[in-house]
Amino acid sequence: MIKTQIYLRRGKEESLLRRHPWIFSGAIERIKSREDEIKEGEIVDVYTKQGDFIARGHYQIGSIAVRVLTFEQEEINQEWWNKKIAVAYDVRHTLDLTDNEHTTCYRLIHGEGDSLPGLVVDIYDKTAVVQCHSVGMYLSRMAIAEALRNTYGEKLTAIYDKSSQTVPFKAGLNAVDGYIWGHSNKKSHVVLENGQKFMVNWEEGQKTGFFLDQRYNRELVKHYAKGRTVLNTFCYTGGFSVYAAAGGAVEVCSVDASERAVKLADENMRLNFGESVPHKAVAADAVEYIKQIGDKYDLIILDPPAFAKHHKVLGNAMQGYKRINARALSQIKSGGILFTFSCSQAVSKELFRTTVFSAAAIAGRKVRILHQLTQPADHPINIYHPEGEYLKGLVLYVE
Repeated sequence: MIKTQIYLRRGKEESLLRRHPWIFSGAIERIKSREDEIKEGEIVDVYTKQGDFIARGHYQIGSIAVRVLTFEQEEINQEWWNKKIAVAYDVRHTLDLTDNEHTTCYRLIHGEGDSLPGLVVDIYDKTAVVQCHSVGMYLSRMAIAEALRNTYGEKLTAIYDKSSQTVPFKAGLNAVDGYIWGHSNKKSHVVLENGQKFMVNWEEGQKTGFFLDQRYNRELVKHYAKGRTVLNTFCYTGGFSVYAAAGGAVEVCSVDASERAVKLADENMRLNFGESVPHKAVAADAVEYIKQIGDKYDLIILDPPAFAKHHKVLGNAMQGYKRINARALSQIKSGGILFTFSCSQAVSKELFRTTVFSAAAIAGRKVRILHQLTQPADHPINIYHPEGEYLKGLVLYVE
């Protein structure tokens, strides 16, 4: 039984009528609860000022007060979770990811894109890694685990919860990462992506262990790499580097500020190619490193972390994107290819493209756009939630 009802201010239901999954705190007029105090993470019903039901979702303290789970008055029980996970699985089956011998890692649940705001689930072979970004999802993690087991059956041998760094700190959940079902005797595991091998450590690595959202774009790097000298900046575990080598690059340099990351990049290169591909792994600030590369490279990848995590720092972030792109564009060899990305949700496609245009003007180079890139299909965008289109990329030919 739903204990709490939230009533919106007049006119604030418009976005919900368009099925947007967020309700901001400023849209709320009053809260009616059977308890003395509304609990963070509890399921609440949302009504218009006139008293008409409009949505049901998780309540949370903050600017986004409710993350909508459904626009129907349906019970959020185990059967509901089973159905949501099964639908997401069917989508990935359609994408030829669930039984693909060449790719054994993919995203199963992508938050709002799969109508489960606040939840990410990534599959690494027979292990599901769950990451909760809201209190409500964290409190539901055992039901989510049960739904995963119900959908995958014997295809799944372990479920790992990696929510300690993503749930709101002020909620006081004291979340601890660990296996909530099954176990593994080792920390690093080999997975396949388009036939390339990668060591993944979901217990200690960033995000859930690997950046799955660049799968298609890494394949495109492979397409352009033959005969080229490649610089992969912000390389993390060397995903683009491995694909460049697989595509026939004559030399690859991987740069990241983290010594642990470049060590993993080196290990992934050896895992796939032994010592047959010349590879240099450099632990350095990528922004500073680009200043001194000269015209050695004719394929450069710029895949920095999110410079703008929210709109308040957008101005400074765009200056950062402009500087690093201008440096790469000014030094890349004539006839070179630049892959440049932004993973900041606050940065629109148009703003990113305008910033790269400004960088090209500063560099004084003739530049053609060959491709405009985005996230892969297992990171779907809810058509009612355009904010979900976070990954933007351009492939540029530089004269």
